[in-house]
Amino acid sequence: MVGKNGLVRPDEFRKNAHALVDWIADYLERSADLPIVPAVAPGELKARLPASAPEAPEPFDELMADLDRIVVPGLTGWQNPGWFAYFPGNSSPPSLLAEMATAAFGQQGMMWATSPIATELEMVVLDWLVDLLGLPQGWKMSGPGGGAIQVSASDSSHLALVVSRHRAQATNPIDQLVAYTSAQSHSSIEKGARVAGFKHFRAIDVDDEFAMRPEALEAAIAADRESGLIPAFVCSTVGTTGTTATDPIEPIAAIARREGMWHHVDAAFVGSAMICPEFRVHQQGLELVDSYVFNPHKWLLTNFDCSVFYVADRQPLHETLSIVPPYLRSAAATSSEVVDYRDWQVPLGRRFRALKLWWVLRYYGAEGLRSVIRRHVALGHDLAARIEAEPDLELVAPARFSLVCFRHRAGNEATDRIVEAINSSGASYVTPSLIDERRFIRVSIGQTYTEAEHIDRLWKSIAGAL
Repeated sequence: MVGKNGLVRPDEFRKNAHALVDWIADYLERSADLPIVPAVAPGELKARLPASAPEAPEPFDELMADLDRIVVPGLTGWQNPGWFAYFPGNSSPPSLLAEMATAAFGQQGMMWATSPIATELEMVVLDWLVDLLGLPQGWKMSGPGGGAIQVSASDSSHLALVVSRHRAQATNPIDQLVAYTSAQSHSSIEKGARVAGFKHFRAIDVDDEFAMRPEALEAAIAADRESGLIPAFVCSTVGTTGTTATDPIEPIAAIARREGMWHHVDAAFVGSAMICPEFRVHQQGLELVDSYVFNPHKWLLTNFDCSVFYVADRQPLHETLSIVPPYLRSAAATSSEVVDYRDWQVPLGRRFRALKLWWVLRYYGAEGLRSVIRRHVALGHDLAARIEAEPDLELVAPARFSLVCFRHRAGNEATDRIVEAINSSGASYVTPSLIDERRFIRVSIGQTYTEAEHIDRLWKSIAGAL
């Protein structure tokens, strides 16, 4: 129990921690058998909770018991191997254990002086990723650029927009700046443009495979120039949310450089696949861009939050974000070896997120992570082949990675019946989507524990609905 000074005795903590780790291990073992969609109505879980906080301490056994009584019944099955919705939000045992250690350390990593190891470990691990993913060498911390761990791809993209606005508004009125991206890019790009104060946002047409058309971008820029507007930002996507389409980076980069625009690349999901050299054809031209983001917390077995943001040149970032009041100054900051990550993000505070990424990379090794990615991609290709062999079904987009998008040839209602059959099965869960008024089904294969048997169960539901 809690002592006079508010602290738990070490022996009591050890006992409780062991009980929790045992419970977590059991939860991971049974997660495949738990409902993917919680069978609760809105407000039902809230009603199970007391209306006010307890006055007296409660025994830890009661806290543990409420994991099963209240928490688990309200969990959505993101860690279920039948999870094919959205994109994965993965975890793994080494990442979970590192998160526990991080919580114990309680580090505030806003500056080198406030946590030297949180800073320097992040610098080294993100340099490792430059090599592992085949990214430009100038993005290492020894070069003009560098990397930082952010909360999400949305935060990273918003940050790129803020930097581009700051740079452009030095010589141009802010209300004349324009941001561009693909019509299939993530909604966070448009949201980020609003956050950054862009009054003009353009969604550029895509080709038959849903990738941005460079000629359409050029036409939109020319029209805006004619209207007296200033192109300031463009985002290419490597792996769109809808279909994992990949925008052509090199021609877009050529346009961006000619126009003096900031060029950002969003590779939130697909970026992890670049640990496998055979997929790097989709990122050709990265040496020409200004910033880049991918999420290890989607497909690299590292639990949320862990979004990696790189810049080719860190100077614009610092010029935009660095404000140094007296209480944030330190003697260490004058050293060329020191990085203060508060200048790489909008918030001041930051967690020690590099530890879990470090443990994942060491525990599985590059070969182990490549094996996971390749297994998921192979499962996706197998499912795509089954769909192509079924006369009633058709692929909506190429299955380049592990996302498979398909529909019923009979139209939207028939497609919706398949969605209902899958999601009511209890064994699998998918999210439908829509392009040009055509409904289709996204099967996002990438959950840590998904194997061939789970694809077989999914296919059984699909075939049963035909």
